[in-house]
Amino acid sequence: MKNLPGRLSDPNMNLLTDPRLDPRIAAAVAEAGDIADALGDLKVDAPFAECLDYCFKFEQAAALAHPLMEAAMPAFDGIESWEEQIAGVDGNAITLYIDRPGPDMTGSASTPTPGILHLHGGGMVTLAASDPSYIRWRKELAQKGLVVVGVEFRNGGGRLGNHPFPAGLNDCASALRWMDANRESLGISNLVVSGESGGGNLTLATALKAKREGYLDCIQGVYALCPYISGVYANPPEELLSLQENDGYTLSCQMMGALARVYDPDQQNRSNPLAWPYFASVEDLAGLPPHVISVNELDPLRDEGLVYFRKLLAAGNAVTARQIPGTNHAADTTYADIAPEHYHETQRSICSFARSL
Repeated sequence: MKNLPGRLSDPNMNLLTDPRLDPRIAAAVAEAGDIADALGDLKVDAPFAECLDYCFKFEQAAALAHPLMEAAMPAFDGIESWEEQIAGVDGNAITLYIDRPGPDMTGSASTPTPGILHLHGGGMVTLAASDPSYIRWRKELAQKGLVVVGVEFRNGGGRLGNHPFPAGLNDCASALRWMDANRESLGISNLVVSGESGGGNLTLATALKAKREGYLDCIQGVYALCPYISGVYANPPEELLSLQENDGYTLSCQMMGALARVYDPDQQNRSNPLAWPYFASVEDLAGLPPHVISVNELDPLRDEGLVYFRKLLAAGNAVTARQIPGTNHAADTTYADIAPEHYHETQRSICSFARSL
């Protein structure tokens, strides 16, 4: 048992005592604390009102770091940025945040470049595209030469809730179709859907929805990071061993199981692949565009991403998987100044993938 990783060998191990963690990230977590630890345990069977309250408290705790993030934000000279308001399929207004390289960077404002439809994290129930970490992520990609559209989709909880499944997914699909219809004015060539964590769920589900509804040709590629896609956190299956190995490392099964109910309150979509892509069949996955599935070594969600990768392979798709050693959940999209090698390598991977299609 001593040779097994994480909590498989020591049930008392935590993120900071796991020797696999990048020491720079460990120091940052030790100094700032872990949001989940600060908020306390949310039990999988917590009353629904308590789950909704947790979403607000999580957002409030996350916002405490916003001033520091804004102070560390680079200037991003040469980037063109603006907002668009579009109508969603449900008749709601959706805000899009658009960043693209300006003429000084491309040599011509009309030179087509790959586009990224970015779907932010937060378990589909918290956080916002207007949060500084996502602003920086989009602008960094634009500075690397991509056109990036961030979607302010409806959440299951928090300040952008309460809008359970399929509201957020519908907004992402509406944004995809708008972006595809405006390729020429945006200056877009290939279009890649990408997001992390809950945004990874929506990334994969958007592709599945596009196939089901007949507009899959809008998408040339899919890049999902640390996708949160199983919804089985209350009773994890054996094939998702990382849910035991890394339980409590930034995310806990108890908390994720409770928040999965915020996304799908009546639990009628527990095996619906549009809500939880982990349950997609070979038929669902056949004929999808090229994918990249990126996971973090010390993430409870690691194995569900890898299972999805294998399903895509079995369905005959072009797909690549990557794993970032030494990182916890979404660390390669979070610690831009603390572990910049992880951050910029992931961005380079997205850029390379988008340009290869």
